[in-house]
Amino acid sequence: MRRRAGAEPKARDREGQRQFTKLRSSAHRHLAFQPWASLALALILALGGGAVKGQTLHPPVASPPAPKASAIGPPVKMSLVEAVFLGLRDNRTIKSAYIERVAQKFDLFVAEQRFRPTALLSASIEATRQGGVTGTATTLNPTVSWLTPTGAQFQFSWSRLQTRGGGADAVSDVAGVSFTQPLLRGGGLAVNAAPIKQAQLQERINRLQLKSTVTDTVSTIILAYRNLLQAQEQLGIARQSLQRAQDQMQTDQALVDAGRMAAADLVQTRADIASQQVALLQAEQQRNSAQLALLGLLAMDLHVNIVAADSLKAEHVAIDVDRAVSMALDARPDYLSQRAAVEQARQGLIVARNDRLWTLSVTGGVQRQTERGGGVVVSPAPGTPLTGVAGLPGTSGALGLELRIPLGDYTLQQGEVTAATALRSQEMQLADLRERVEAEVRDAVQGVELSWRQVEAAEIARGLAAQTLQMERERLQAGRTSNFEVLTYVSNLRVAETQALSAEISYLDALTTLDQQLGATLDTWKIALRD
Repeated sequence: MRRRAGAEPKARDREGQRQFTKLRSSAHRHLAFQPWASLALALILALGGGAVKGQTLHPPVASPPAPKASAIGPPVKMSLVEAVFLGLRDNRTIKSAYIERVAQKFDLFVAEQRFRPTALLSASIEATRQGGVTGTATTLNPTVSWLTPTGAQFQFSWSRLQTRGGGADAVSDVAGVSFTQPLLRGGGLAVNAAPIKQAQLQERINRLQLKSTVTDTVSTIILAYRNLLQAQEQLGIARQSLQRAQDQMQTDQALVDAGRMAAADLVQTRADIASQQVALLQAEQQRNSAQLALLGLLAMDLHVNIVAADSLKAEHVAIDVDRAVSMALDARPDYLSQRAAVEQARQGLIVARNDRLWTLSVTGGVQRQTERGGGVVVSPAPGTPLTGVAGLPGTSGALGLELRIPLGDYTLQQGEVTAATALRSQEMQLADLRERVEAEVRDAVQGVELSWRQVEAAEIARGLAAQTLQMERERLQAGRTSNFEVLTYVSNLRVAETQALSAEISYLDALTTLDQQLGATLDTWKIALRD
């Protein structure tokens, strides 16, 4: 039995050798007159000869060359704190937000000058000719206006007209003070202070928008940094998996050489090595993409070989849902901005209702006129104020009431309806936003808790996968399992390590998202806005 069993392989080898020799002779005859015959024949002989002479079914799989990364130069290690600092200093989105704040602050400054006096200085000089007499007319007319919080308008004016011509000079001065105090429309502290309050509320909204911009940018940088860290760790896992596959290849080859494993089983190992090489190249590309994304957020040179230096430290954080909701309602920029928008609409309604009132005002003024000089007075040019030219010198005053009643003008009522509608709309948006904030916070808290459970489960799975692979390799050494089973557990370990890494990153990202939902990102990172 042993002789026959041993003779059969030898007979098959001799038969195979004869068939191969016949095939080679046939190939020579068929390709003798073809110009590309030598290359094709070399490939046929290489593949066929390898199959006949030895047990190696395929050429050994070599490790892929390391792809050229887009980064140039030595690795630059960076911690997450350093990345956040560089983002706050150099990020273009944050810089643009601070540039816009310059104009926004000036808008508030202008609005707060509402009750400060303003002045206007006007002057003119003209040459005149009348009846063969030439002369000049000089006019100087400064005025000062002042609006008080009650709505009263005070105006001080002074006008000087000086004429020269025909050998005579004449100077006329008129000084006066007038006032108007509205009693209905335009009168009262609330309606006159409304524009300032609206500007102050808008400034508060602008500051909250700046906070939101900085918060979103910082959160984006944190997530991008962790994405780079995950890509680096994934690259390490891919390299370890490839190394394990190559080590398994050496073990399998030793078993084949010892006659304890069929040569055909090496095909599975080589296929697994090729798969690990593909995974390594994909991980390399993901790492490069993550580098570019983070460099763009930090406004750094895209050729810098930045490396995330922090280690993964996922620690469980206990969160009270009700307290988290209360914190969000007190700190979230979007909710606080909506509350300010409601108050703005309320101030607009106050102004719109006041505009529908009649105009009833107390008016008064005092004026004093003096004249000096004499002789021929040259008539002023057209458009020159006549004050001081005609009339008698002296002091005069007046006091009275002014009443205006609009009839048939529905635009005033339209303004009130529009303002009331805007207020109700803003209030409804506030109520809707409150519910959305609570829902988002509760969802974020639940996401944090579930992510932590995934971290715990993934850690257990990774440990069990490693133990299973070790035991399966020991069974393979003892001949109690197949190479296919070992490769399956190698793949399972790679998947378990990837899941554990993703679970840790997801948990940390969930905490960052929760901070963003609570409006506490700047407080968590001890960031103070320079505004």
